[in-house]
Amino acid sequence: QVQLVESGGGLVQAGGSLRLSCAASGLPFSSYAMGWSRQAPGKEREFVAAISRNGITTSYADSVKGRFTISRDNAKNTVYLQMNSLKPEDTAIYYCNADLAYSDIRRASAHDYRGQGTQVTVSS
Repeated sequence: QVQLVESGGGLVQAGGSLRLSCAASGLPFSSYAMGWSRQAPGKEREFVAAISRNGITTSYADSVKGRFTISRDNAKNTVYLQMNSLKPEDTAIYYCNADLAYSDIRRASAHDYRGQGTQVTVSS
């Protein structure tokens, strides 16, 4: 059974930082592109960041470029999202996603696998 378990969310003041983690099990982690998406209240889910299977290629939504960094540790079956200079508009539930195709991981939804999400709240 495939599981993606996110952690690291919480409440932070604007300008602060958080590091999200996603621990994967039940799948050949290094064979999957990994990514993060988010959904704010009343809004559609949106793509945030993606990383290729070997970690060499990354991509980001324009809204987070320069502030967020995605990384992965294939030895630990874990993907991370370092979030700096957080803004109130970053408040959302953050989801970890896995796809065999890198082109698919850059979608907002409809992934091969998705975690349950972790809440990030940024106060002004």
